[in-house]
Amino acid sequence: MSVPPRQAHDLTLEGGRPLRLRDLKEAGAYVVDDRGRIIEVNPNAERLLLRRAGDLLDHDAHDALHRGRRGEALPHSRCVMRHALISGSTGSGDQEWMERGDGTLIRVSWLVTPCRVDESATGALVIFHPAPDAEDGAAEPPWQNPSLSELERLALLAETTATLTSSLDVDATLRHLVRLVVPLLADWVVVDLVDEEGTISRAVVVHYENGTLTHRDDLQRQLPPVTEDSPMPLSRALRGVTATLISPQSYRMPPDTGIAVAQQDLLAQTGIKSACIAPIRGIREVIGALTLGRSERAQPYTAGDLLLVEDIARRAGLALDNARLYERQRRVAETMQRHLLPRLPVVSGLEMSACYVPAPDASQVGGDWYDAFTQAGGALGLVIGDVVGHDLDAAAGMAQVCNMLRAYAGEMDSLPSTVIGRLDQAVSRMAEATMATVVFARAEPVDGGWRLRWTNAGHPPPLLVERDGTTRFLEDGGGLMLGTGICVPRQDAVVDLPPHSSVVFYTDGLIESPSHSLDDGLERLRKEASALGARKLHGFCDRLLRKVRPDDNDDDVALLTLRVPG
Repeated sequence: MSVPPRQAHDLTLEGGRPLRLRDLKEAGAYVVDDRGRIIEVNPNAERLLLRRAGDLLDHDAHDALHRGRRGEALPHSRCVMRHALISGSTGSGDQEWMERGDGTLIRVSWLVTPCRVDESATGALVIFHPAPDAEDGAAEPPWQNPSLSELERLALLAETTATLTSSLDVDATLRHLVRLVVPLLADWVVVDLVDEEGTISRAVVVHYENGTLTHRDDLQRQLPPVTEDSPMPLSRALRGVTATLISPQSYRMPPDTGIAVAQQDLLAQTGIKSACIAPIRGIREVIGALTLGRSERAQPYTAGDLLLVEDIARRAGLALDNARLYERQRRVAETMQRHLLPRLPVVSGLEMSACYVPAPDASQVGGDWYDAFTQAGGALGLVIGDVVGHDLDAAAGMAQVCNMLRAYAGEMDSLPSTVIGRLDQAVSRMAEATMATVVFARAEPVDGGWRLRWTNAGHPPPLLVERDGTTRFLEDGGGLMLGTGICVPRQDAVVDLPPHSSVVFYTDGLIESPSHSLDDGLERLRKEASALGARKLHGFCDRLLRKVRPDDNDDDVALLTLRVPG
């Protein structure tokens, strides 16, 4: 959709002379704001570029126009026209290419100079026209001499993209970012983040010295809010304005906000002599600022370095935005899961304990659940289950399967196999294909004791633990998992529960891992449960989790333990 042209801006060049774009008779011209977005285009630019002004307004000028000589998109670190935005000085050249509306390229001679676009904001005026024949290989402008060669910069950007997109965890992404830029580009790296409520925190302060990375936790803290009119570099970056080169002199003036005071304190305590500050932008909003600083090395940052840091920050922003979105979805699923898990009922003559633990490091969300409810005749229904998948759909599927099982089990005094058979038919008819494993058991009072009757739909077998440590897996009553669409008879199994015995129901996240076989996990569970059999049930599940769950587990775990007291 085209953006309607904006009202013309009165522009003022550095000498104070006013200029309006329509006054330029031959050259194309456009104006960018302090974020590099096009805010005005003159008619000659439309003619030269074969594009309407409405198709350019509000677009990033570099992304929309700037190309390599073969038409390839260029990283922002190679955009020579952004120099005026970054350094506040005038630049020119005749070796740049722009893409026209029909896909062809035009080589242009250009001049970029800073200007004011309104009372409080600055931008840059770009004037261009078709370039005359010129020798290729013109020297790079002296302002662009970067710390890294062009090949090194491209390699770093490629590594940045590959590394930062390898994780969907915010903390892991920040750790990757630190390792990418320190010590290659900086002695210090500082990351300030804006959370969903708008609170700003100094999340990372790392110093590289004598081959060691030191995390300066003493410098990490919550920062004051950003004001909309502060011209200080960090405030501008946190508002999403263009990247800036700074030195201690940048903060010599009296601070205008609390965040400027914090930045003065940072520069004083770190000894940073030269720094780059770049906004970290997500898809929809600014999510922070990246500061790279040098305190030991004598070479200050150049505008070429700043363009590279800006590109790195842009990639970091996309990675962090994705990680935040993923964690937000995970929190929704986990919250739903926890609210659906029941409060265990109180049943005379029985004890119960249960717990649910999400996957570690925010890596997965699953459909594991447990349930317990009273039935007719004083029986107790017990459920442990796992819906296939690791996402919000799995959690939603778990909720549906859990509720249907409760409804069928409470409808009549039916055998577990009958209830699971009806549930399997219902799952197969669900609009969204769902598969699940489940054990449904009934603890039935019998002659002053308890009997366990159960059926198993493809789930790991419950473990019976007696007081003397004797254990055995309850492997009878097995059948196909739910949702296969194959209708087969299901079987019930029965066992009398001795006094002081326990039955452990669990999901596969307790026993499975990439580095251990299933048999190893089952044996580990048997051994640890045997050692805990004589202990009080309070804390039983927590201790079992600590002892049995593999360190490289990447799944969530649900545990339900039933005990028959003496």
